[in-house]
Amino acid sequence: MIKQETLDFIKDVADNNDRDWFAENKSRYEAARADVFLLIDKLIPELAAVDSAFPVDTPAKKCLMRIYRDIRFSKNKAPYKSNFGISFDVKGRGVTTPDYYLHIQPGKCFLGVGFWMPEPSVLKKIREEIDYNTSEFMEIISSNDFNRIFKLSDEDKLKNAPKGYEADHPQIEYLKLKSFIAVYELQDKDLLSPGIVDKLKTAFKVIHPFVLFLRNAVGHSD
Repeated sequence: MIKQETLDFIKDVADNNDRDWFAENKSRYEAARADVFLLIDKLIPELAAVDSAFPVDTPAKKCLMRIYRDIRFSKNKAPYKSNFGISFDVKGRGVTTPDYYLHIQPGKCFLGVGFWMPEPSVLKKIREEIDYNTSEFMEIISSNDFNRIFKLSDEDKLKNAPKGYEADHPQIEYLKLKSFIAVYELQDKDLLSPGIVDKLKTAFKVIHPFVLFLRNAVGHSD
């Protein structure tokens, strides 16, 4: 679980996103970050017990993403993120392995698992795997456990059929996807509850077949 003070700090960052305010509240940031580290430390062995490809000795600091934004090429010059992002990636945040990502932001908390906007060569392999092993893919995303917890995001999607596939392909709506992310929406109260570790442990177990499907598609396996 995390503390209410951690969510309060993130909200205040969004409301006061400038360097002077952040400097004045650096101690609050350090306390919030330490709080998130405690949660990560509890989740690492749970994920490693489910996914043997994830190293149990992964340090928490490797999972927590920086709160500082890269504003060099962005019109949005706010220097800080208004969330804590946690990436549990098997290959050290590599672009060719599916990622487990926990997003902590008041009113917008979620666990996202899979590939977000993968490079073209990776995307091509995933589409081919869905085409070749349709029954396995459909069995995974149609299971009661999957649908009880997760929803396959269709936020990033082509308007037309991708090259090499007919518009009347039975799985064309999945083949149009540009990201393959299963999303588990969480309430703030979930993160504040001691039960959050068990809740996410269950989610890790449920989503593991989806991870394996994607991992096998791009040439990685346990």
